[in-house]
Amino acid sequence: MKRDSRSYVSVDESVGSYDVKLMFPVLILVTIGIIMVYSASSVLAFKKFGTDFYFLKKQALFAMAGFIGLVCGRHFPYRHFKKLAYPFLMIAIILLGAIFIPGIGYSAGGSARWLRLGVLTVQPSEFARLAMIIYLAYSLDKKNGELKNFYVGFLPHVFVLGILTVLIAMQPDFGSVVILGGITWLMLFVAGVRILHLAPSLLLLVPIGYIYMVSAEYRARRLMSFWDPWQYSANEGYQIIHSLMAFGTGGIWGTGIGQSYQKLHYLPEPHTDFIFSVIGEELGLLGVTIVLSLYVLILWRGIIIAKNAVDSFGTFLATGITSAIAVQVCTNMGVALGLLPTKGLTLPFLSYGGTSLLVNMASIGILMNIGTLAHKQPYAYRPPRRA
Repeated sequence: MKRDSRSYVSVDESVGSYDVKLMFPVLILVTIGIIMVYSASSVLAFKKFGTDFYFLKKQALFAMAGFIGLVCGRHFPYRHFKKLAYPFLMIAIILLGAIFIPGIGYSAGGSARWLRLGVLTVQPSEFARLAMIIYLAYSLDKKNGELKNFYVGFLPHVFVLGILTVLIAMQPDFGSVVILGGITWLMLFVAGVRILHLAPSLLLLVPIGYIYMVSAEYRARRLMSFWDPWQYSANEGYQIIHSLMAFGTGGIWGTGIGQSYQKLHYLPEPHTDFIFSVIGEELGLLGVTIVLSLYVLILWRGIIIAKNAVDSFGTFLATGITSAIAVQVCTNMGVALGLLPTKGLTLPFLSYGGTSLLVNMASIGILMNIGTLAHKQPYAYRPPRRA
């Protein structure tokens, strides 16, 4: 393996203060998420489980587990992930494959995306996303200097992406496929892979994506409802119409916490995929602006950490984590606002879901660890020039 020519100072990566500029926005979002999950799910929880607090209690436990994951990520030296890149990737592939084993895989809403492990239900695609980021960071760092070669910098990484994509698409989970593809493209771009290799891949994805969307009748109807949801108001356009109604009702100041009308069995999945719509209705434009500002702070810190990382592995890892959050936020909000076709994607730190919250908060901890070493040993990584 090619050694990085930069010299390193021996420092303890697991000791030091927390990045409050990164941690506080995350904790505020998690707190808002717990409140809004309760507000959005209380009626549904009472109807299904006989208690208003069912989803609130679980989300609070998820948040505690996520905070532990953040602390562990913060104190685990990020360079050790180099040794874990291939094991994590293999575990991700095994977990994605296990979804299709009867008795282990769990289906809901027509999709098989979860695994039942005792009392726990986990979503392997969330772990697969982080595993792919770690693998790409390791591989791009290892091949640094040879990335402009099509057979070194582009093809192997797209091949691994293809394996994960096929397994996720079989669930089916087109939203996670889009997120994973976007992260991979951005990481390859930042690493210095030729734009002549990357650009055609985008053009190729257009017909592939179209064929995939129209290959099933429900996906084709969903695509058509994106252009004119009111024409399909009774089926595929139902979600987006009620999502837009929620934002329209909220106005500038919102209707108040707990006062959402659309969550009363009108807006499907109000505590998961469409929690942003409930925020728009109950907290209004003011609440939406606060949430957006908190995400901007997180992404800004992620970019700074990636830029100032002491080695290329840290830069690529920070870039992947930051890109994952950015792409997922943009996609979820785009769907809620009718700017993108409907997909089942959670909003990081806000939506109900244990696997998503745990993985995202652990990823923030990893970002902090990268940033701490950069603070002790400042160095700005510069990606290679493009030919």
